[in-house]
Amino acid sequence: MRLLPTLLCGAVVTLTLVAAPAAVADDQLAASMCDYVAADDKNRLRKVLSDYRLRLRNIYDGVVCNGESLIRHAFKSNANDVGEFIVKQLPGSSVAGSGDIAWAEGNGFAASPLLAVLKERAGGGD
Repeated sequence: MRLLPTLLCGAVVTLTLVAAPAAVADDQLAASMCDYVAADDKNRLRKVLSDYRLRLRNIYDGVVCNGESLIRHAFKSNANDVGEFIVKQLPGSSVAGSGDIAWAEGNGFAASPLLAVLKERAGGGD
C-alpha cells in the first residue's frame, strides 16, 4: 500500500527538478536576445537563434524586454539593423496587427528608418 504514494511522490519530485532548469534557460535565452537587440548585434542574435534551432516568428510573442516587445525594444535602443532583421522574420500580418507602427509614431520615432521597414512589411501582407 505504501508503494503507490512513494512512486507518486518520487514522480512529482523528478518532474519538479526536470522542469526548473528549462525555465531558467528560457529566461537566460530571452535576456541574451534582449541584450543583443540593445547592442544592435544582428549576427549574435542570428547565432543564438541558430544554435537553439529557433524561428523568431515562433518565439516572438514570448520574449519581452523591459516590458516591451523586441521591435519596441529595438526602437528604444536605436537598433535599426536588428530591428529590420526582426521585422523581416515576422509575417506581415503579424506586423500589421501588432500596433507597433502607431506606437512608434506616437512615441517620437517617426523619423526612424526602422519605422519605414515596419510600414513596408505591414503593407505587404503575408
